[in-house]
Amino acid sequence: MERILKHIFLLICIICTSSIPANAVSDMMSLSTLITAQNVQFEQCTRVFNTDNASLFYLTLAAINANRFDIEEIQSKSGYIIFTAVNKQFVANISNVNTNQGMLKITPADGSYYFQPGICLNIFKYIDLNIKKKPEVIF
Repeated sequence: MERILKHIFLLICIICTSSIPANAVSDMMSLSTLITAQNVQFEQCTRVFNTDNASLFYLTLAAINANRFDIEEIQSKSGYIIFTAVNKQFVANISNVNTNQGMLKITPADGSYYFQPGICLNIFKYIDLNIKKKPEVIF
């Protein structure tokens, strides 16, 4: 009897785990996938955040600095930042969607979308973690 219950329990566990959607597992990228150069879709390089474009500009600047990428040029009026990551130049372009939302596009300067997807995802993750904190003016 105990043996039959163990088999039934094992069968129930297998059925439950097989019903998990396959895309839930595929959304989580492994470390080797993030640091290996590959063709990146444009949709992975663009994201809309629930903050104004001025705050998004400073958050993007902080994210690039926190990831230890080299900042080459900053244009606050136009809303773009040129930086170098893994010997490749990128342009981070910040624009308004509406008064409460800003869009960040991180695109390679040479137009070749063959790079490590972790570059964009790490910047997006930093912004997500710090979006509730407003920039402080220090005199």
